[in-house]
Amino acid sequence: MFNPVHIIPSGQSLYKRKRLEGFSEHLVADTLNYPVFTDLSPVEFCHTNMENIKVMGFTLFVFSVGLLHFISLACGAPLAPALFVFGDSLFDSGNNNLLPTVSKANFKPYGVDFVRGDTGRFSNGRLVPDFIAEFLGLPYPPPSISIRISTPVTGLNYASASCGILPETGQFLGKCLSLDDQIDLFQHTVKSSLPKHFKGRPKEQSEHLSKSIFVVCIGSNDYMSNYLKLNAYDTSKLYSPQAFAQHLLDKLSAQFRRLHSLGARKVVMYEIGPIGCIPSMTRKKKHSGKCVEESNQLVAYFNDDLLGMLQNLTSTLPNSIFVRGHAHWLGYDAIINPSKYGRVLFSYFHGWLTGSVIFSAKKRSVVYTGLLDTSNPCCKTWANGTSACIPELKPCPNPNQHYFFDGYHLTETVYSVLAGACINDRSVCSPTLRELVQM
Repeated sequence: MFNPVHIIPSGQSLYKRKRLEGFSEHLVADTLNYPVFTDLSPVEFCHTNMENIKVMGFTLFVFSVGLLHFISLACGAPLAPALFVFGDSLFDSGNNNLLPTVSKANFKPYGVDFVRGDTGRFSNGRLVPDFIAEFLGLPYPPPSISIRISTPVTGLNYASASCGILPETGQFLGKCLSLDDQIDLFQHTVKSSLPKHFKGRPKEQSEHLSKSIFVVCIGSNDYMSNYLKLNAYDTSKLYSPQAFAQHLLDKLSAQFRRLHSLGARKVVMYEIGPIGCIPSMTRKKKHSGKCVEESNQLVAYFNDDLLGMLQNLTSTLPNSIFVRGHAHWLGYDAIINPSKYGRVLFSYFHGWLTGSVIFSAKKRSVVYTGLLDTSNPCCKTWANGTSACIPELKPCPNPNQHYFFDGYHLTETVYSVLAGACINDRSVCSPTLRELVQM
């Protein structure tokens, strides 16, 4: 029987097996919530409070079985040694904060529901990589260019808002890191930073990378901030929609081959989402129905051939598994049928722990909510709902009832659905992340 007074030894022995069996399903399904009572991620909380956790089990058990369950899960052995993140603003956790660009999210109301506030995430709360990190039992991967001293061995986030697969994409907004730039940074990690951890043990470093998870979400800006940006690029004059999609896939294939040469073996690439449904599109272009289907069709050419490209990489690159995140239809369905998607948010204390006492900084009370608004941004934006949030203005009262947080980006609720589906649902990711970590 599980003894709450000894949660550390028993938690570590149970955690990995029970997560893989689906014991922690509530962490990775469409709810994907954990009780937040610290400004650290679940794993970071455990690493910095291990001794306190050992002595406060009984008090926590009396206070809340849910809190005890959270701690026992978060403090277990990770399912993968590291998580490396590549992409654009859907995955950027703060790299653009340090770049000369207007594409930033390091101000309120961004991060209004994130424990660390406005970190540079283009949402009200967590992003897909944050939920995946929680599932894996890893800290949130920090922005790569924010690292100044020691590179964490548990992974980094290289994603950069407004950039894309092509090096020229999004550069009219200022400096951003294209996927080539991001892989350059990863190469520096592999060649210069990780060897400091694996001193004289290159085989251990290679094994570390081969078991790590690589997650990528990129390509939407190659359409919105390149192909469809007629006043800045002539791409649409040079390529038909089908030819442009193939151009992107050829470039992406070469970039993934380079990642593989640097040690990546388990790679998940999300499809481009339904860009024709975002407010910056629907409020600018004439359309019938919820979305601008002409724009959705453009990215469909890319998405339709993505799986074949990834399967070819898997069959030709040794010991590799390239997984398609079949998320376009999922995101589209949530827009058309929002009542099917929602989350259960528990009442919890947001504060910190010391010894066996919980000191509350503030209390949040939350209830089950489904998506109610899939057309309008939650925050007040520039350009009549088609752009970024206006700094310091309060967002809507219930961000997680909205699909969109600003004119381009999604709320934590939607990101939780996209992450949870890839973790558990083979119709979205095959193999699922739950299966991938065992391969």
